[in-house]
Amino acid sequence: MGCYTDHLLPRLMNTAGDRQGVRLLRRRVCDGLSGTVVEIGFGSGLNVPYYPQTVTSVTAVEPSDVAWKLARERIQASGIPVLRTGLDGESLPFPDDSYDAALSTWTLCTIPDVAVALGEVRRVLKPGGSLHFLEHGLAPDEKVRRWQRRLEPIQKRLAGGCHLTRPIVDLLDAAGFVTKDLDVFYEDGAPKSVGACSLGRAFSP
Repeated sequence: MGCYTDHLLPRLMNTAGDRQGVRLLRRRVCDGLSGTVVEIGFGSGLNVPYYPQTVTSVTAVEPSDVAWKLARERIQASGIPVLRTGLDGESLPFPDDSYDAALSTWTLCTIPDVAVALGEVRRVLKPGGSLHFLEHGLAPDEKVRRWQRRLEPIQKRLAGGCHLTRPIVDLLDAAGFVTKDLDVFYEDGAPKSVGACSLGRAFSP
């Protein structure tokens, strides 16, 4: 799985994550970002075209060298400075209260210890800072949840450790965030088992 995970999967995610419907969601989740931003799970920079001009700089946390190379053209086309610093969302190499905002899109599903990662995000956010999130996870309907539980072992193998059954809002609440502007929906054009999404902002008190 090493070659698949390290080389092929980032390219597949780069293609799958750039569909028209997904672009609209990326624009929504980036709306309102401002100041200094840390983006965990930066990937191939698919959010870069949607950063508002109110963003002054972005720190990218991304473990994949292939994904970072795929992001190069998007970064160069943006007028916003993007610096790759940090490889692991569970251990952010930044001081406390460093950032005005954070961004996470389809990332919390793959981090092994998501509670630790959310604690790290909250630590590096300034008081009152916001985490803009767009994540898939546990569906609101029990019938879909049953399918998610059946499919999750396969999904984890094929999609780099991606979990289908993580309760995103509950995890944010447990980390001490206050969630606002929450939208829970099924992504158009995606199977419900992988398309149960939560989009919103979570504030660090």
